[in-house]
Amino acid sequence: MAEQKNVLGGPLQVCCTSPMAGYYRDGSCRVAAGMEARNTLCAEVTEDFLEFTRLRGNDLLTPNAELDFPGLKPGDRYCLCPRNWNEAFKAGVAPPVVLEATHLDTLESIDLDDLQAHAIDGKANIQ
Repeated sequence: MAEQKNVLGGPLQVCCTSPMAGYYRDGSCRVAAGMEARNTLCAEVTEDFLEFTRLRGNDLLTPNAELDFPGLKPGDRYCLCPRNWNEAFKAGVAPPVVLEATHLDTLESIDLDDLQAHAIDGKANIQ
């Protein structure tokens, strides 16, 4: 697979390995041809965001052993679907974004300016 790029045009960095993030559970928000779920946005989830998504039917708090998903807590970094982040953005509860670990494909549905307004340093707090 060719090197994947982040929204800044550089190499895609690891989002998080604890909990293990990404479609491939390798810590990266990378994509592959044919993927339906594109969890390309690396965010540091907040309590407000987690509650917002839970109320909308996407419970990221509760562990799911079948999917090897430990559940998230505020402060965890995780690869999110841009659609879910954008809904939270419109509701005023979008979590901070790690631009260096957010895949370039995210720009198909979210403006870079909006991501930059919510950006945090990708090197700080690496888990």
